[in-house]
Amino acid sequence: MSVKSDIEIAREAVKRPIQEIGAKLGIPSADLLPYGHDKAKVGQDFIEGLKDRPNGKLILVTAINPTPAGEGKTTTTVGLGDGLNAIGKKAAICIREASLGPCFGMKGGAAGGGYAQVVPMEEMNLHFTGDFHAITSAHNLLSAMIDNHIYWGNALGIDERRITWRRVLDMNDRALRDVVVGLGGVANGFSRQTGFDITVASEVMAILCLATDLADLEARLGRIIVAYTRDRDPITCADIGASGAMTVLLKDAMQPNLVQTLEHNPAFVHGGPFANIAHGCNSVIATTTALKLADYVVTEAGFGADLGAEKFMNIKCRKAELTPDCVVLVATVRAMKMNGGVAKADLGAENVGAVQAGCPNLGRHIQNLKGFGVPVVVAINHFVSDTEAEVEAVKDYVAEMGAEAILCKHWAEGSKGTEELATRVAEIADSGQAQFAPLYPDEMGLFEKIETIATRIYHADEVLADKKIRDQLHAWEAAGFGNLPVCMAKTQYSFSTDPGLRGAPTGHSVPVREVRLSAGAGFVVAICGEIMTMPGLPRHPAAESIGLNDAGEVEGLF
Repeated sequence: MSVKSDIEIAREAVKRPIQEIGAKLGIPSADLLPYGHDKAKVGQDFIEGLKDRPNGKLILVTAINPTPAGEGKTTTTVGLGDGLNAIGKKAAICIREASLGPCFGMKGGAAGGGYAQVVPMEEMNLHFTGDFHAITSAHNLLSAMIDNHIYWGNALGIDERRITWRRVLDMNDRALRDVVVGLGGVANGFSRQTGFDITVASEVMAILCLATDLADLEARLGRIIVAYTRDRDPITCADIGASGAMTVLLKDAMQPNLVQTLEHNPAFVHGGPFANIAHGCNSVIATTTALKLADYVVTEAGFGADLGAEKFMNIKCRKAELTPDCVVLVATVRAMKMNGGVAKADLGAENVGAVQAGCPNLGRHIQNLKGFGVPVVVAINHFVSDTEAEVEAVKDYVAEMGAEAILCKHWAEGSKGTEELATRVAEIADSGQAQFAPLYPDEMGLFEKIETIATRIYHADEVLADKKIRDQLHAWEAAGFGNLPVCMAKTQYSFSTDPGLRGAPTGHSVPVREVRLSAGAGFVVAICGEIMTMPGLPRHPAAESIGLNDAGEVEGLF
């Protein structure tokens, strides 16, 4: 029997009016700003009125390091949210919006899969409510105003060699990584070398996802450092005079988006910073709003737990004063076999030995997450090729690590496939077991924070950084930025900075080749190894298979 694709399942969904979904959370129709019939933004005034309500329980879904075998973190997030509602709990889901770059590249969309999806799938993976376009426009408005300021006399004394603010585009385009702008003579300004990042790497994206309201948003935008003078004094967005206009462009984008799962449960889909470049979590305003409206909120952090979950704990929870009650760590038998050395083409054959050999990657994530003081449950995302012996091998290993693993079949069965997981997660969240604490204190030095993450999360022996980088960190500390958390930008495929080094490597080093100060977002970015802030497309991008069918429907999204 043929298996339906994600987009076929999504297209067959009978969606309810978004007002009905809002009513499940007690959101009046008047406080929803509809974008069509099946999606809406939640009004800022309504959100302001929720501040005195108690918070529900916060559940984080994360995963092992990604492999080509697939893990299904968003699918599990959606399946768990549906499962909690199915067992009688009032639950909401909070996930990130999809970036066009990965959608048309290799990764695909970000709406879940199978019968654990958020809909409308096509709109969510394409333009949705226009949030990413607004972020792109706000970012590039600042870029234009910087160059314009210099063109009209440079009253601030900006050193043209020390402009740190690049441009952005929500697309994978390696040709834009390094460009020269201003060619064509005096009328076009001055020529200088710069480049583009992908929109999800923009500090504006990070700011929108960490801001609590419009006033906080504008203040954070104003603190963005865009350039330096010849005396090395910082020039900010507020100095350029752009923060007010940028806030206007982001006014609607700041409001969380409400949609629904295939089982008509509420889902907030808002913001989308990359987890291997930025902090990889949906917006604080969406998460905190959901916590005021639901008894249980299931959210996710991008890529593996060494990136997304670490940043969720050390950046998002620290800044928003959130306390997670339980962590669900997603793994698959197929990924364990791939970590154990099996080629992708051979993953369908039973290989208990390879499963056991690959489990140390899972074990290290369990160990790391427990270090934050939060209880961990492993969700084994089921594939039809999994055998009972392979599943038991994972469960036995997890038990040896002092945790428990639960087989989940939400992709094929929806909420029925996650009832056991939902029941156990609710028990743990209600038990008050969590003793959450970030990995490092605010007052620790910036380089020591980088070393702490590298040694305790990546299990590296050392951090390699030139004197220039260490001096820059010391200078930021002297300028009053030493209390900021650090945001590690590295490959998602390994605990190390080598994407080909799977499993649980030790004895490796973490080279830091660049540091960037995100003064508006409120963190310092350490760029490690060969990570790119503007990805490229693969040899055969997904875009080659995307198009419209004879009925005018989108085909090829996944």
